[in-house]
Amino acid sequence: MLSALSSNAVLSKARAMYGKRLTAENYRELLNCKTVGEIAAVLKSRTVYGKLLAGINENEIHRGMLETELKKNLFEDYASLARYEITVGENFARYLVTRSEIEQILHGILLLDAGTPEEYFFTLPTYLAHRTRINLAALGRSKSYEDILNALGRTPYRKLLEPFRPEESSPVDFTGIEIALYTYLGSCAYGIINDRTRGESARQLRDIFDAYADLTNYVNILRLKLHYHAHPDTVRKSLLPYGTLKKNVLEGMLDAKDGEEAEAIMRHTKNGKRALNLPHTYADEIPHRINFRLCRHYIRFSTHPSVVMVSYLFLMQAEITDIITIVEGIRYQLSPVEIEKLLVVYSDIKERGE
Repeated sequence: MLSALSSNAVLSKARAMYGKRLTAENYRELLNCKTVGEIAAVLKSRTVYGKLLAGINENEIHRGMLETELKKNLFEDYASLARYEITVGENFARYLVTRSEIEQILHGILLLDAGTPEEYFFTLPTYLAHRTRINLAALGRSKSYEDILNALGRTPYRKLLEPFRPEESSPVDFTGIEIALYTYLGSCAYGIINDRTRGESARQLRDIFDAYADLTNYVNILRLKLHYHAHPDTVRKSLLPYGTLKKNVLEGMLDAKDGEEAEAIMRHTKNGKRALNLPHTYADEIPHRINFRLCRHYIRFSTHPSVVMVSYLFLMQAEITDIITIVEGIRYQLSPVEIEKLLVVYSDIKERGE
């Protein structure tokens, strides 16, 4: 009885929270903004983010601060759901922390490689400090790859990054590090699914993660082999070891002479059929668009709390990404029409005529 009540609470609470998402009108207002301050003002006065931004002066906020506040809000919202779901709630809360840790590591490495590691402190996520196993302050002070390794302490990340220690004067293998970290993240997600879920709940969760993995591997093949002419062995090392694509399908795309041939092969797969007709401007958007589409379906129709919780997590992450994309578009002086093409959620809203 208690379990049933808890499940119903998760379903109703997650759907109620999702019901407060940005509307088409909100997006149009954001696209008409000219500065980060104007975006913050719209979010503060016309959306559910008003409470989050209540104590912030929109005339002084910068891009990094806004992104940090939005991600902090997602952490807090998800934590409020996790309290109701004892089966996998805390496990996927840990997954969210792991994903955020990986984002911080990659951000720190990028800044180090660019020669501007001090910029990390402008986006230091203080909300993560009491949840993470990483010494974020030490990561922000890193002046070398060795410093980054030391900031990781005894976490699994140090062991993952040690093989990528660069030779003197050599560039960091960022792509290799990125694949290693996201492969680890995937192992965490599938580990939770395999160990903590069963039946239809497990099937639906695998559907979400498999689709993302399949389309990510497809995009990596297009990008590395067909655009950068990387050797097939190099591309193979860049593929996630998850998903539903069989070896012969991956090898077929690796042998494809051009993007059209690779696309034709992908269209014969379950997730290729689902995703490749979705509107997109760049191939890199495809995994995110299918992820959003599946999660939007499951948050409405799934009866499994774990699936609805994970769907909520990814849906709100997509909304935050859209907001940051608008901010970045303004920063680089793109027109509203150009920015709009890059938005995952707003594109879906318009397609459905909401």
